[in-house]
Amino acid sequence: MTTLPGGEMSGRPLHFIWIVDCSGSMQGEKIQSLNNAIKDMIPAMRNVAHSNPHARVLMRALKFSSGATWHVTQPIPVEQFQWPDLEAGGVTDMGRALLMVAEELKIPPMDPRGLPPVLVLISDGHPTDDVSKGISAIMEQPWGKKAVRIAIGIGHDADHNVLRRFINHPEIQPLQANNAEQLVHYIKWASTAVLQSSSSPAVTDTSTHNGSGLHIPVPAPTNTMPIDSDVW
Repeated sequence: MTTLPGGEMSGRPLHFIWIVDCSGSMQGEKIQSLNNAIKDMIPAMRNVAHSNPHARVLMRALKFSSGATWHVTQPIPVEQFQWPDLEAGGVTDMGRALLMVAEELKIPPMDPRGLPPVLVLISDGHPTDDVSKGISAIMEQPWGKKAVRIAIGIGHDADHNVLRRFINHPEIQPLQANNAEQLVHYIKWASTAVLQSSSSPAVTDTSTHNGSGLHIPVPAPTNTMPIDSDVW
């Protein structure tokens, strides 16, 4: 929350949640690239938040493999957020992760006067549990429907059908990261361009809990993968 002249407090909460696949297929370069990319983007996210004092950006992260747990357990102001490195191993219990996210999108704990949250799902495989139940649980929550939902598929085995169902928007498609460079590029886009759009004064002035977060103009990312890049 920002302190304005005279001591007045301002800033509507905007929850930014990473939902990250940590299954065994993410071991090695994939999980290392993801850790490095998110850590490198934190300063840029702080700059975006600082430029939009009408929004109070709160960060969290949830990881899933054999089961799901909150990697960052409480919403942390982006100014104080630090990324603990993830390790990979196990199966892909994406459905369980989405059920846990849905619980946190209820009112409470969510503020009914907040801004549409940003949910970024990153996965390199196929769910090994009931993902339909998790997606339905998110969409049953008002803040789940209004969330800006972004999905990044890593490598050729990523289940884009599931990622499209998570996004559930005809104009927004999953992003395909086929190497470390693309993964970094798309994480940067989700961390900065999407956050900028979601927290802009125009959004904070017009968003209500009766609208849809997906009306927010999300800028399209560019594909920067060189032809000679290594492919996962």
